[in-house]
Amino acid sequence: MIIMGWNYLIILFAAAAVLCAVGFYKYVYFLSVGYGLAIAGLGIVLLVLFHGQMQMVHVVQCLLLAAYGLRLSGFLIVREVKNAAYRKTLSSATASESTMPIPVKTAIWLVVAVLYVMQVSPVFYRLYNGADDVVLPWIGAAVSVFALIIETAADRQKSAQKSADPDMVATKGLYRIVRCPNYFGEILYWTGVTIGGLSALSGWAQWAVALIAYVSIVAIMFGGAKRLEKRQTERYGDMPAYRDYTDRTPILLPLVPIYHLYRKK
Repeated sequence: MIIMGWNYLIILFAAAAVLCAVGFYKYVYFLSVGYGLAIAGLGIVLLVLFHGQMQMVHVVQCLLLAAYGLRLSGFLIVREVKNAAYRKTLSSATASESTMPIPVKTAIWLVVAVLYVMQVSPVFYRLYNGADDVVLPWIGAAVSVFALIIETAADRQKSAQKSADPDMVATKGLYRIVRCPNYFGEILYWTGVTIGGLSALSGWAQWAVALIAYVSIVAIMFGGAKRLEKRQTERYGDMPAYRDYTDRTPILLPLVPIYHLYRKK
């Protein structure tokens, strides 16, 4: 028997869809501001739906989802408001938005809403299945907290370094270890979420939902790192200091010698 909890999943999907609908204003928001709002909202919805059966670790897991989403959305909104260079990049990325048909936007909206629900499924299924073990959830929560610290520090370090030297990529602090520490933090955060649900998942369908979501977010981060490297190479590729930095610093995973995902033709 396949146990999925469709009645709850429909509620979670509706919440995610409403919160990421901001993407109809700018379609990139489906994957940025709307993403953060959806994850935060899903954490809060889980708190409400299962409040009567939660242990402390469950509350922490849900609050971490809310903290993750609110931090991300807040950071992106502030960056867009305050950073003219970022607004220019965003404007370039959305230049073709006026020609994007509504059915295409709608399809993107529905797909990402489903993905966001899948991403929080390890937390959902722990609650839905009534799993009461706490070791893996606490380990996963600790990993996610560490990831949030990395992402926050990486964003601040990049902002400070770009303010001091706008004509070079960030190379100090966490950027000495890996060129995309915020993307690495993203992978690490969802690794923590997945770890927290491993002992609670029941049946192949629940495992499939959780693992497809995890593989998807890892693939999205590698794709994002590749696009970032392409933009940076086009802007800084003629600088010896940039080439030296990229040739000796892993692009996404610390200590893993993957230095380039994009090569200029």
